[in-house]
Amino acid sequence: MEKPFAIPHEQYRLAATVHAPEPAESGGDRRHPVVVICHGFAGSRIGQDRLFVKAARELAANGFVVLRFDCAGCGESEGDYGATGMESWIEQTRRALDAALTLEVADADNVTLLGHSLGGAVAVLTGAADRRVKNLVLWAPVGHPFQDIVSIVGKEAYEEAITKGETEFAGYRLQASFFRSLSAAHPLIEAKRFAGDVLLVHGSSDPDIPAEYSFLYQKVFRMRPEGGLCDKEIITHADHAFSTRGHAAHAIRHTVQWLKHKDSRKAGWYGWEI
Repeated sequence: MEKPFAIPHEQYRLAATVHAPEPAESGGDRRHPVVVICHGFAGSRIGQDRLFVKAARELAANGFVVLRFDCAGCGESEGDYGATGMESWIEQTRRALDAALTLEVADADNVTLLGHSLGGAVAVLTGAADRRVKNLVLWAPVGHPFQDIVSIVGKEAYEEAITKGETEFAGYRLQASFFRSLSAAHPLIEAKRFAGDVLLVHGSSDPDIPAEYSFLYQKVFRMRPEGGLCDKEIITHADHAFSTRGHAAHAIRHTVQWLKHKDSRKAGWYGWEI
């Protein structure tokens, strides 16, 4: 089952789509684990090559309730993306969580944020602040938001935003405050505050966000004094958006299987140390 959804946020309405298992396949009134998808920089809830649509449908077919949404000013949502920033994206993600958890079939005790690229950094920071989030799935996550996004838009564009108040990139007018919000965001530092389970998926040939970031994230997550699993999957030759069919299928399949079986793995290893 798929249906459009509107999420209220300040004076705007954020466009979203909900995916849920078909009633005949879901066991009647049973509640289902929730996944909220956070898109990346200047992206949308569809994703490159419909990546998030494919992921949501596969997750729903495997018993998950999925909500994917457009950040303010992106996709079909109202607002001005270039006038927002990290604090706003975190708040928008929390409103998406609110919306997902109003669904009668949603299991509020089993909530995952799936973030891609800059959405991965947003997911980390949201998970660190919101205890409703029990799991993180990070696809090619940004590690240093300011450095990474300036690298993508170019130093000249950044300097134009700082000196003239805004710059244009991919049809978006990015304001100086947009870049200031990125410089204040440190997901690799805040990651240690998240106590749940984590899966990292990255392409070995990512030209935008290096796969080394996932190694850094894994190190941080595994050093938590109190924390759950942290697994990593590096997909050989995959690019930033897993844009070939085989790579996208690999990322989605691995994510679904990890979410379905991680708890049984933990139970099987309970009490063991290596």
